[in-house]
Amino acid sequence: MATALGAIGSPWLRIRIIPEVAPPIFLPHSPSLRSKYSLADIASSRFRTTTSRSFSISASAPADSPNKVHHRGQVRVRFAPSPTGNLHVGGARTALFNYLFARSHAGKFVLRIEDTDLERSTAESEQAMLHDLSWLGLHWDEGPGVGGDYGPYRQSERNVLYKQHAKKLLKSGHVYRCFCTNEELEKMKEIAKLKQLPPVYTGKWAHATDEEVEEELEKGTPYTYRFRVPKEGRLQIHDLIRGEVSWNLDTLGDFVIMRSNGQPVYNFCVTVDDATMAISHVIRAEEHLPNTLRQALIYEALGFQMPYFAHVSLILAPDRSKLSKRHGATSVGQFREMGYLPQAMVNYLALLGWGDGTENEFFTLENLVEKFSIDRVNKSGAVFDSTKLRWMNGQHLKSLSSEKLAKLIGERWKNTGILTESEGLFVEEAVHLLKDGIDLITDSDKVLSNLLSYPLHATLARIHRHLCAIQGMGYICQFGEIYSFKAIR
Repeated sequence: MATALGAIGSPWLRIRIIPEVAPPIFLPHSPSLRSKYSLADIASSRFRTTTSRSFSISASAPADSPNKVHHRGQVRVRFAPSPTGNLHVGGARTALFNYLFARSHAGKFVLRIEDTDLERSTAESEQAMLHDLSWLGLHWDEGPGVGGDYGPYRQSERNVLYKQHAKKLLKSGHVYRCFCTNEELEKMKEIAKLKQLPPVYTGKWAHATDEEVEEELEKGTPYTYRFRVPKEGRLQIHDLIRGEVSWNLDTLGDFVIMRSNGQPVYNFCVTVDDATMAISHVIRAEEHLPNTLRQALIYEALGFQMPYFAHVSLILAPDRSKLSKRHGATSVGQFREMGYLPQAMVNYLALLGWGDGTENEFFTLENLVEKFSIDRVNKSGAVFDSTKLRWMNGQHLKSLSSEKLAKLIGERWKNTGILTESEGLFVEEAVHLLKDGIDLITDSDKVLSNLLSYPLHATLARIHRHLCAIQGMGYICQFGEIYSFKAIR
């Protein structure tokens, strides 16, 4: 595994501890020198001191181009959904961007299932997500059903790995056992609220003696593992989409990585998984941006190289709020059932926050692989326009060959019971007649039904009777045709 980790490479990453005040005697006095001390040294007991610590952790890109992709070895990206519902269009776009980035750099697209929420995760939801990704054409190189060298690819099957790394952090002093009860934690939050301070853990067990810890262990008191966060300083990263992003460490507080029931917490799982799966670039939604602070601290504490980060903007509703069910269809499965083509969905999702710099809006998946670049992803939110999606689907329908379109619509008509056969001369002629008037496959149902239910014979008979009735006006009717008496004479 060590060899694999060495391949991820982040040549842009430089983690430094820079004193911002008169440093304690154990730190280098020159802030220009890269510290030989790690966070492990600072967290360990031999470096505990009453002197106030203040340092910065920074991750920066090479100076030649802030958005240029630098990597050592193979590019490896991952899409890691939680199987607690349907695949949202926002998640599908994240998967698409990861897929395009991997394919455009001859890399690997990894699918990992984050099912640590045992109460809400279901096998049905997982299967639905896998089906939706396959329908979109986003086939993964490693993951469920495919395998790979870095499995297992479900978090619920990786608990042994998480516990191993948690014990490693406990031994190094980066984490400690916290025996606080829920009541004590709630009281801390209330006090912080009264003082108008962030609701961070006060560190009651951060400096407990070995004797105090052993006493609680003997009593069988439940405990969590808390990560020891430096009290002062900041974290700075260069995000490939958003540029420089930084956080102050004093807003965080010591956080839990393992619950009292032995289950790992999300940020700990993600960090261990990304590192041990040799993920080189983490491309995910911007709502995960705050998680980067905790994850960066864990990366450094475990001695892992951090990947590149790229946080994609949210997809917004027309009112510029976060797109949700109250705005209509939001899942890939819903759009498939509504008659949308996978190629149209892929095309439209790619344009939500990305463009190739031209006026062109029509792309196949192959075109997107050729054109995609992470530096052209916009950091502003993209509005989901269902009218434009419908128009784009119509464009992709029209681009299909007559044979493919007839097969697609014919199968639809048979499945819905409109016709008993899905192919033949009638299907071909009907599709040719109707194709220019539909934007969705489902539109063809109503158009064909209207055509078949039209009372053609009754209408012709009615016209015939009407024409014959005007004979008294100097015309006669014969076989449905009108002749004037003058013309006959």
